[in-house]
Amino acid sequence: MNYLAPKLNLRVAQKQILTPGLVQMVSVLALNRLELREMINQEIMANPVLDEVNEDQNTSESYTDETFLKAETEKVPEKEAANPFDEFDFGSFFTRYLDTGAERTASSESEEIERPSFEKFLSSPSSLADHLTWQLSMSICTETVRKAAESIIGNLDENGYLTATLEEVAQSGEFTPDDVEEALTMVQEFDPPGVAARDLTECLLLQLKVADPQNTLAQQIISEHLKLLQNNQMKDVARALNRPVELVKRAVDVIKKLDPKPGLRYNKIEARLVEPDVQFRKVDGEWQALMNDDDLPQLRLNSTYRRLLSRDAADRDVRNYVKERFTAAIQLMKNIEQRKHTIQRVCQSILRRQGDFLDYGADHLKPMMIKEVAEEVGVHPSTVSRAVANKYVHTPQGVFELRYFFSESVNGPQGSEMSLLSLKRRVKKMIEEENASQPLTDEQITKKLSDEGILVTRRTVAKYREDLRIPSTHRRRVKS
Repeated sequence: MNYLAPKLNLRVAQKQILTPGLVQMVSVLALNRLELREMINQEIMANPVLDEVNEDQNTSESYTDETFLKAETEKVPEKEAANPFDEFDFGSFFTRYLDTGAERTASSESEEIERPSFEKFLSSPSSLADHLTWQLSMSICTETVRKAAESIIGNLDENGYLTATLEEVAQSGEFTPDDVEEALTMVQEFDPPGVAARDLTECLLLQLKVADPQNTLAQQIISEHLKLLQNNQMKDVARALNRPVELVKRAVDVIKKLDPKPGLRYNKIEARLVEPDVQFRKVDGEWQALMNDDDLPQLRLNSTYRRLLSRDAADRDVRNYVKERFTAAIQLMKNIEQRKHTIQRVCQSILRRQGDFLDYGADHLKPMMIKEVAEEVGVHPSTVSRAVANKYVHTPQGVFELRYFFSESVNGPQGSEMSLLSLKRRVKKMIEEENASQPLTDEQITKKLSDEGILVTRRTVAKYREDLRIPSTHRRRVKS
């Protein structure tokens, strides 16, 4: 019997498929203001029927031309013309289609010519490795030591610390221990002081050698009593060294000026440019969400290409091409309007819940879940998630990412009205107001919150404290 013989089977199955127009819609929704502006400019270059409306042009030919849009929309397949948010649950499609950045259309990919980025003509900031390699190139040493130094530089972390042992460096290039030691000594003399240290003690001592080489007391404190210093136990340090407390404090003041992470100044993450997509403004006593789209390109359909749709104006292939371009242009305009409409509705829902925050500050932030807003707006939760992602709003309290307003509630009689962000601020405030010589324990903070009607566990308080990067009770205690 031939088990490998080909067979025909019929199977009925239902599948949800996102058309290119729907893929573009969810992609456009995910873009922030800067990304949308770039995407529109790319589409203007890729689609000849799209024009940007200038201030001195007649805006009647812009994409608000209802007569032409209505006529052309009827030529678009029904599924693309209808509101996709009402017909599709695209939660399962986000992984495939909603990666960071907009999906490019097939036409733009085919028309794109590979050119060097303009950024390649700009100078980029020097990294720590670049800075050290430049100093190495100016140093006099043997070729073997130079290669060992290159290996050391390659094994530094972002803070400037050496992450490999000297034995590992030696094995990586078959260097002798003496060559590696010489290379390490040379790199540790480079700028910034403290670089290529193997631990915090060595890092601080290297810097002190440059900043205040005669301060033997500071050297002794770093070498022998760094842990006591980290716990602010000045009296214990003075007692151990048999020195006056005031003298120890002066030495500690010198140590505090040293940088425990010398490499970070060359490995800083560049600040990201943020332009708010929305502004929350109070008008006639009511909060309103105003879209910040003043400098976004306003689109219109090119009137010259309209004439090519006439049967007598061009041959069939030209008409079909122009019709395809018009369809794509209209779809883009509709998607941009849908994005604006969705963001506005989500923001209006936020305003209905967060008025107290806008009036009185962060302590009045209310708990709010994405699912609640999605139900109110009438869309899938993933749509709300995309609508608020990487988008910022300007408020009287400052500029915030729209995601900032979404936070779970905490337990307790009053907890149902308190967000996790507000609770963390409450914990931080308690610690800031504590007695430094008798700092609050996590148990005491839990008890104080319970007295206010907020029921959380000690472990939860400890987690919030760690999230806020606040040291433990023992490390916060300052002995007088």
